[in-house]
Amino acid sequence: MRNKYLFTSESVTEGHPDKVCDQISDAILDAIYKEDPAGRVACETLVTTGLAVVAGEITTSCYVNIPDIVRQTIKDIGYTDAHYGFDYLTCGVVTSIQEQSRDIALGVNVGGAGDQGMMFGYATNETKELMPMPITLAHALTRRLAKIRKDRLVNFLRPDGKSQVTIEYQDGKPKRVEAIVLSAHHDQKTKMSEIHKSMKELVIKEIIPAELMDKNTKIYMNPTGRFEIGGPQGDTGVTGRKIIVDTYGGVGSHGGGCFSGKDPTKVDRSGSYMARYVAKNVVASGIADKCEVQIAYAIGIAEPVSVMVNTFGTGKISDEKIVKLVREKFDLTPGGIIEKLKLRRPIYKRTAAYGHFGRNEDGFTWEEVDMANALKKAAK
Repeated sequence: MRNKYLFTSESVTEGHPDKVCDQISDAILDAIYKEDPAGRVACETLVTTGLAVVAGEITTSCYVNIPDIVRQTIKDIGYTDAHYGFDYLTCGVVTSIQEQSRDIALGVNVGGAGDQGMMFGYATNETKELMPMPITLAHALTRRLAKIRKDRLVNFLRPDGKSQVTIEYQDGKPKRVEAIVLSAHHDQKTKMSEIHKSMKELVIKEIIPAELMDKNTKIYMNPTGRFEIGGPQGDTGVTGRKIIVDTYGGVGSHGGGCFSGKDPTKVDRSGSYMARYVAKNVVASGIADKCEVQIAYAIGIAEPVSVMVNTFGTGKISDEKIVKLVREKFDLTPGGIIEKLKLRRPIYKRTAAYGHFGRNEDGFTWEEVDMANALKKAAK
């Protein structure tokens, strides 16, 4: 183990163009699941200046008005003024939707996985959320940035924004904050001095614990000097391009696919949720301080082709024994995952910004630790 090192994670606000796309895709999934919990959805979105494009495969017995969903989602995020270069009233909406492939449906209809692939879950005891500290603090900063905008604590903020947090680790434990980067989308009139003061007082001081900062902590706010052009006007957005923001901030491994816009028959999503659920319960049980779980599937086959556990030398029992416990205690078939985690519900739009993990909120069933005691007893 390295005695001392730095690790950095980033987060983005809900107004970041890629996150706009994730939320639109998941809002469409939610709208279908409200009417048809058996619907099949694989929905992608692209946004750019004045335009949103939705494409994908949807099979459902209900009807949803996709352009209305797109506009309402953009409005909820905060793009409500044409001066932002993108707004819900004037943007064009283009749709191209077809049904799910019958070849894929053959395997999914009998309970198999909707695709091949490998999914990872991770947990660590370095925060109360059992998440890595860099991504936890980065998400907290962007959520706070969005909150002060929506609560109108300042009047110059626009929806886009980013954060980045660098943590110094010693002997594998978080020691201090080395650096903070905060980029806030703002209007043309506000002076940088006012932005810096507000971000420091209303965001950084409210989120970063004082004991983690010292005289050597570096703070960078809007490092280019100005951030007036943002959102889809500043950068084209696409569903699924913030997969590290969505998961563990670069700690551990990541599987082959994104989450948003996919119903839970797609194991890219449900398998990753289950892997987090397993890893979190392993750490919560005290069996290990850190845990990474990999689950791999073949398309159309229910049982995973492999299950791997890595506790990075922190396990109280061997990783092989933990794999055996996982196989015994958890149903890892797609159908079993969907039932256990109650995934056929309209819960997905909220997951599409500020991370899918580390959030003890209603609907985030994969964050529960209800199997921890069972694992602890079995490990003895």
